[in-house]
Amino acid sequence: MDAVQFHFDFGSPNAYLSHKILPGIERRTGVKFDYVPILLGGIFKATNNRSPVEAFAGIKNKYQYEKLEMNRFIEKHGLDHFQMNPFFPVNTLTLMRGAVAMKMDGDFARYVDAVFHHMWEEPKKMDDPAVIRAALDESGLNGGKLLERTQDPKVKEGLVRNTEESVARGAFGSPTFFIGDEIFFGKDRLGGVEERIVAKSGKAKA
Repeated sequence: MDAVQFHFDFGSPNAYLSHKILPGIERRTGVKFDYVPILLGGIFKATNNRSPVEAFAGIKNKYQYEKLEMNRFIEKHGLDHFQMNPFFPVNTLTLMRGAVAMKMDGDFARYVDAVFHHMWEEPKKMDDPAVIRAALDESGLNGGKLLERTQDPKVKEGLVRNTEESVARGAFGSPTFFIGDEIFFGKDRLGGVEERIVAKSGKAKA
């Protein structure tokens, strides 16, 4: 089975919604997603892309429809803990460096759960270092140590490398999924992602 990757940025609400769905796909297929931290702002800059809020601003009804589809997805999957972050858009540079650091150091999964929680379930201004530190401490992580790790040149380089490689493979936003070299973009492609995993692994869905 080819590697299955989830390229994500905490600043994307659709990445959060995907994150909540992935465990079910993992249970049904027996495949584990490799979470790859990328910087969405860096991807936007490299691909001349913009967030939906900006991209659809001049298109009558388009953004409203995108919100309608998001609400349908939330209702379908029972994701009733989701709240739109009032500080959106949040600069996620520190958070994404933190993800790279935690992937190096361990406790990555707990960090990912904690940050998504503080971004989209009990939303906070997660680009303020004091807020980040307090939120991580509240979640049983060492916020002060993590903030220090985000200044490590190897951590910074790791995030840049992940982002550049993601773009080189075809990414233009988050969430992006790769099954080997095959790319799927957006939470609404998760059904196709699961179908492709099943087809390639030969494992029937339960």
